[in-house]
Amino acid sequence: MPSLAEFLDQQLARGRAYFSREDAVVALGLPTRNVAAAVGRLIGKGRLANPRHGFYLILRPEDRVLGAPDPVRWIDPLMKHQRIDYRISLLRAAAFHGSTHQAAMVFQIVVPRQLRGFEIGRHRLQFVYQAPQAFTEANRPDYLAQMKSEAGFAKVAGVELTLLDCARYLHRAAGINGVAQIAKDLGAEADPRKLAKLAHVYENSSVRRLGYLLELSGHLRQAKALERFAREAKSLKPLDPAAKHLGASLASAQERNPKWMLLLNERVEVEA
Repeated sequence: MPSLAEFLDQQLARGRAYFSREDAVVALGLPTRNVAAAVGRLIGKGRLANPRHGFYLILRPEDRVLGAPDPVRWIDPLMKHQRIDYRISLLRAAAFHGSTHQAAMVFQIVVPRQLRGFEIGRHRLQFVYQAPQAFTEANRPDYLAQMKSEAGFAKVAGVELTLLDCARYLHRAAGINGVAQIAKDLGAEADPRKLAKLAHVYENSSVRRLGYLLELSGHLRQAKALERFAREAKSLKPLDPAAKHLGASLASAQERNPKWMLLLNERVEVEA
């Protein structure tokens, strides 16, 4: 049987800078308590990190500065360890697809369960809940892309799914101006048919919000694909649900947008 150090070297040689407690117990042939004690000592020395109970990261020297590798290198095996489906989305997905205006300071993962976020080293992970039925419909392979790292692949929302996630969870996507910027940056890449098909999974108000922002950015084909959702709307909804009141400069007839059935309660500003 190998020693723990040899086991860690074997994992790294296989391109796996991670392992579960069960993996180590089987490989080392030791009782769980012995493995836990040995692992605990290496965590104390900064050789391992523990993002979730029973799952460990092997820290190379270059990883120790940040306290852990980039989560894209280990989020897929972590979620498999927890037996939870997922997708990387929102700001990190927007940056992946080319929206460079938004600095992804947090690694955001959409999941069909309520999970508490955590920090590991200098990385902050945030789990965003989507109802299981909607998640299942949205998380299909044809709506996803793959984020590659030297350790393998991780699931990431495709362009259309990223846009709709941002419109739905705009408070997690740098607010209405952040979402407007992402719509401007990515809108031209969205497939109108795919966008319209996927939009059925989302709340009507979120789809209308995205349609308005796409139109505002000049992505008319993509916006037109969402117009049918506005025609189905029964009442006006605020463009920005987080805004408390109308600004004085918006107190005019223009604050209502009948086409998208939105109350324009916030001024939208994007970078060129």
